[in-house]
Amino acid sequence: MKKLWLKLLMGTSILTLAIAYSYLKKKQIPKKRLVDIIGNTPLIYLKSLSEQTGREIYAKCEFMNPGSSMKDRTALALIQYGFQQGQLGIKNKTIYEGTSGSTGVSLTLIGNSLGCKCKLYLQNDLAQEKYNILQTCGAIIEKVPPVSIVDSEHFCKKAEKQAKIEGGYYADQFHNLANQQAHFQTGKEIYEQTNGLIDCFIMSSGTGGSIAGISQYLKRKNKNIKVILADPPGSSLKTHVNSGVCYTYQEAEGHRLKNPFDTVIEGCGLNRLTKNYMQAQIDYGFTIQDKESIQMAQLLIEKEGLFVGASSAMNCVAVLKAVQKYPECKVFVTILCDSGQRYLSKFYNKEYLQQHQIEY
Repeated sequence: MKKLWLKLLMGTSILTLAIAYSYLKKKQIPKKRLVDIIGNTPLIYLKSLSEQTGREIYAKCEFMNPGSSMKDRTALALIQYGFQQGQLGIKNKTIYEGTSGSTGVSLTLIGNSLGCKCKLYLQNDLAQEKYNILQTCGAIIEKVPPVSIVDSEHFCKKAEKQAKIEGGYYADQFHNLANQQAHFQTGKEIYEQTNGLIDCFIMSSGTGGSIAGISQYLKRKNKNIKVILADPPGSSLKTHVNSGVCYTYQEAEGHRLKNPFDTVIEGCGLNRLTKNYMQAQIDYGFTIQDKESIQMAQLLIEKEGLFVGASSAMNCVAVLKAVQKYPECKVFVTILCDSGQRYLSKFYNKEYLQQHQIEY
């Protein structure tokens, strides 16, 4: 009898402990850090554009990443690659990069969270708020004149050279394929969020990493999904997609109005082919004029309550053009890359637009 009571007591104690452990486990707070909440951004329905076109138009809210842009995904992948290759570690924790702003912000913030510092090289004609954000976040920045990629003073060349001199890690967002590989996940999210019903995907290209990774994933799932490039004036990528030649008339001597491109859109468009971009599977490209992008940005504010960056507005214009070109497609998805807060002094500044004779 005594032995029986001991067995019951022991059994009850084990059960009680198990229940208590299970309860405590449920009550624990997940210890997520900045790097753990990058990605899995929401997909929203753009009611005004959908009603205007008679199609279902959705946008992936990449501005809701912790660094307020799609470049968080790229930056995390580039930093992880640096650690995996031994180029970042105990002896070296400095990241070097040439950037138009957003990748630099993401590299700086994610780098800070992982104990790294950034030295960034940027063109000297970007929106002032980008420099302010980077300096506030602790990046060391150097402004350089906008020049051709073949010039040793190009911001990417400067970053690469300085990294070699100082023994740092050059992230190389344009040619490091960790960039496009990061966006297989973005493509996976889009496919799953649309329940596989997506017919057409539209976005711009800067480094080419995002459109490359997303297009590869979507095409693997369904080869009939159309992938459309939105390109700013002066960029050669649209011509490369449609005719196989990386050229635009602005390349002709005496025609270029502004270096590198004749546009107020920052951070996208290119006049060369990068290793990341060459992985993209694109069906067609549209050149989107500044006036169209500026008007779309205002429409998104007024009709959708979305205050987004210049390339995001350009993407949405390209959606409307894609609807006309592919009337058989029903579900269209684009990217809202970042917030409009980084574009107040130029893209959203009427005085700036008037001074530079940009229509809006």
